[in-house]
Amino acid sequence: MHRALRTDRRNWEGVGLETVYDWITVAIFGGLVVLFLHRSVGEKEPDDTIWHYLPPAVGCAVANYVGNKVDPPYGGPISAAIVVAVLIYIVLVLKPFGGLKF
Repeated sequence: MHRALRTDRRNWEGVGLETVYDWITVAIFGGLVVLFLHRSVGEKEPDDTIWHYLPPAVGCAVANYVGNKVDPPYGGPISAAIVVAVLIYIVLVLKPFGGLKF
């Protein structure tokens, strides 16, 4: 087998969903993907573009990085604030389920 095709398990150690930040941000990102795909195959023209999905996607990456890399006690609250900001953006800009109805 060619050396480039072999996978060395040592290179993948420590890679995976290990922290709560990983799970939360991947779940939000997965929801973004589902929302984008659902809207892109719909019958009517979507009101949003792919660029509307960039801020929450980057926000998920930043929240995950901050949660995993910034030392306690600052990493958790900063990451939580970013996640809340991402969720607010999703509700107000992307309007899943038709937006908020009061």
